[in-house]
Amino acid sequence: MAKNKTKMKSHRGARKRFRLTATGKVKRNKAYKSHILTKKSAKRKRGLRKATLLTSADLKRIKQVL
Repeated sequence: MAKNKTKMKSHRGARKRFRLTATGKVKRNKAYKSHILTKKSAKRKRGLRKATLLTSADLKRIKQVL
């Protein structure tokens, strides 16, 4: 009788922070947008709103936990 193999659970913290795109890339939100916003320019805050892709250095590690 074969043992029942269980599926790996995804890391719940990583699941909330990263999203996979259709092509397999990983999207993330930018940091430095939560507090002390008065000294940051409107242009800088506007740029922080947009999501960006994860760098190749972190890609393999983050894909494993998703």
